[in-house]
Amino acid sequence: MDISMKNTLMETLGIEVVEAAPEKVTLKMPVDARTHQPMGYLHGGATVALAESAASIAGFLNINPNTHQVFGIEINANHIKSIQTGYVYGTAKPFHIGKRIMVWEIKIADDKNDLISISRCTVGVVPLNNS
Repeated sequence: MDISMKNTLMETLGIEVVEAAPEKVTLKMPVDARTHQPMGYLHGGATVALAESAASIAGFLNINPNTHQVFGIEINANHIKSIQTGYVYGTAKPFHIGKRIMVWEIKIADDKNDLISISRCTVGVVPLNNS
């Protein structure tokens, strides 16, 4: 799947796709001025944006895009650790893939595979209005 990040929040944050399959999506995001909070550490909001992006792409890979679309409808995050430089990787794996709702677990880890944050994202599956 060719996923374009052009003109999106993901492009602004420097997010790249590492792996994209229906059962696992991994995205990579730099920890730099674009993703820092004012004190120079990784911003929790940037981490949550990475998590929801991974879950949304994973959800999209599990639908027929000619008939449906996916939207994040709830996300939570527990920030375990922070960093100032390097990259973080968000990996989404499914808890539940249903016809109307999907629930994804997203683990955010650093270059050393230390856990930075863990999220759970609920994605809604919405029929397209093709009339």
